Amino acid sequence: MSLCTSFNVFASYSPKPKSFLRDSKFVSQFQVNSFPLASTFQIHESSTNLKFRRARLKPISSLDAGISELATPSSFRSKNPKDINVLVVGSTGYIGRFVVKELIKRGFNVIAVAREKSGIRGKNDKQETLNQLRGANVCFSDVTQLDSLEKSVEDLGLGIDVVVSCLASRNGGIKDSWKIDYEATKNSLLAGKKFGAKHFVLLSAICVQKPLLEFQRAKLKFEAELMDLAEDSSFTYSIVRPTAFFKSLGGQVEIVKDGKPYVMFGDGKLCACKPISEQDLAAFIADCVLEEEKINQVLPIGGPGKALTPLEQGEILFRILGREPKFLKVPIEIMDFAIGVLDFVAKVFPSVGEAAEFGKIGRYYAAESMLILDPETGEYSEEKTPSYGKDTLEGFFEKVIREGMAGQELGEQFF
Repeated sequence: MSLCTSFNVFASYSPKPKSFLRDSKFVSQFQVNSFPLASTFQIHESSTNLKFRRARLKPISSLDAGISELATPSSFRSKNPKDINVLVVGSTGYIGRFVVKELIKRGFNVIAVAREKSGIRGKNDKQETLNQLRGANVCFSDVTQLDSLEKSVEDLGLGIDVVVSCLASRNGGIKDSWKIDYEATKNSLLAGKKFGAKHFVLLSAICVQKPLLEFQRAKLKFEAELMDLAEDSSFTYSIVRPTAFFKSLGGQVEIVKDGKPYVMFGDGKLCACKPISEQDLAAFIADCVLEEEKINQVLPIGGPGKALTPLEQGEILFRILGREPKFLKVPIEIMDFAIGVLDFVAKVFPSVGEAAEFGKIGRYYAAESMLILDPETGEYSEEKTPSYGKDTLEGFFEKVIREGMAGQELGEQFF
């Protein structure tokens, strides 16, 4: 689940689609330098449809010797990247797509798990998904169904070395959070571990350090179980907690470009963040696959430069456009009132509870900084929030002004 300004959070709500599939299939897409799996489908296109036929290829890892021999505690770290099988779940999500590309660029053998209908509201069919994940071996399955996911991984005919989870609930709602941020993520851990995985890289969020929302509690529950597993076995993990994403701060670029004011809550100084680009975050996540100093660590991470408040973000945007700053300051108490009403109504009509949760999400991001929360002072600390990468928010704004938000769609997310 990505972060977004609370201005975008409070705008609207649309129900999530039910587009998970029941049957799983495995399809392989190769670049010139991609690496074969034990068994794949080759694609033959006709005028009316795509037909698949089974082909036997040389495996990277064989299950014949038994899973226990495939991945001893650190054995995969001594391999060449081309011999390391990385299972990526959430591969078609906003960050997941970039993680897949980064892992492929580094030479890993990437197995990307995807739904048959992926993307926003399931708009992408199989072929579009294959094109989007070109260079990876695409495994169509359902992460919300453990049996289906395990069957899909078993059909690969090889062991898994590392699991990278970029799963995130689509809207932060109560039901979706527990279904995806906890249950589906746990399924990916169980399936990966069953077939030899010894390391799990989790994309989490920095906001879980102050859990007031349901998706934060769901993420923390899984984090705790992952840490417990590592304490009792040779299994290892890296938990990545990023700050705000660039896309979550770009929702007002077109509005301001059209001459409208920049909207912010309060005086625009209630919160701050060190936003990170999708490319830089993907690179950091890829680092976690092999770097031993990141083993069994919780890793908060932000982008380069100073922390920026909404006021400063708006000022950057107006400076790029060469215009006099024009702000619309919205009292945050408006959100408190709306949440109070929704909470009251939810006592009578429980279905309204989801809407109340969306309001709380908006309120949270309007007032809470996406920075390290110093346990000694109880304050957010810019200095203690690590920086990574080279992409800046100013550069992102400049690109969006030139090219628009193509590829930066917020989807069904509200923050």
